[in-house]
Amino acid sequence: MLVFQYMPNKSLDYFIFDQERSMLLNWPRRFDIVMGVARGLLYLHQDSRLRIIHRDLKISHILLDNEINPKISDYSIARVFRGQQTEAKTKLVIGTYGYMSPEYAIDGKFSLKSNVFSFGVLLLEIVSSKKNRGFCHPDRLHNILGHAWLLWNEGKTMELMDACLKDSCVESQVLRCIQVGLLCIQKLPIDKPTMSSIIFMLGNEKAMLPQPKHHSFFIERSSEGDDKGCYT
Repeated sequence: MLVFQYMPNKSLDYFIFDQERSMLLNWPRRFDIVMGVARGLLYLHQDSRLRIIHRDLKISHILLDNEINPKISDYSIARVFRGQQTEAKTKLVIGTYGYMSPEYAIDGKFSLKSNVFSFGVLLLEIVSSKKNRGFCHPDRLHNILGHAWLLWNEGKTMELMDACLKDSCVESQVLRCIQVGLLCIQKLPIDKPTMSSIIFMLGNEKAMLPQPKHHSFFIERSSEGDDKGCYT
């Protein structure tokens, strides 16, 4: 028997990806959720007795309590690192495409930075209210990661934000969240920030953030709707 704390507000995707319910989560609430998830991952990486790699962190696995506080759920495929272990490899890649780091999806390698990549995807989805794999721009055949990167390069970063957040957002926080999200999805694990750095960057307006490099999972969709991945 498994016993879990009851979460009356269901999962985050119940709100974020619904046009009407997404308006119930204004920017302060979304930012609090982002910080809550980040602190949860920091606990898994640093404060827990054993370091835990979730391997399937996504919007639907973030549950909300009666005060909209986030809880990371579903550790069914999580792996534990002991001692000084920092990386592992598996022949059986399981999880959710769109949230997997490229080194895990292609080579089966996973580490603490795999959680960081998934957090970056989740962060961009929370800002935009768009699913990474379900997003389709009429003029650009990219997923939400590619779209965010292009907007960043063109100096149109705020266009990524869900329009329903316009009246409640703090623009500097939104920009900071998008930049951190792009840092999390960079190509090489060594380039991805640690969760402690992420919390510092998100929570400190005066913190200097590095410029993100071109991310690795630049996916385009053909006109028939098929996905094709391209690493750069």
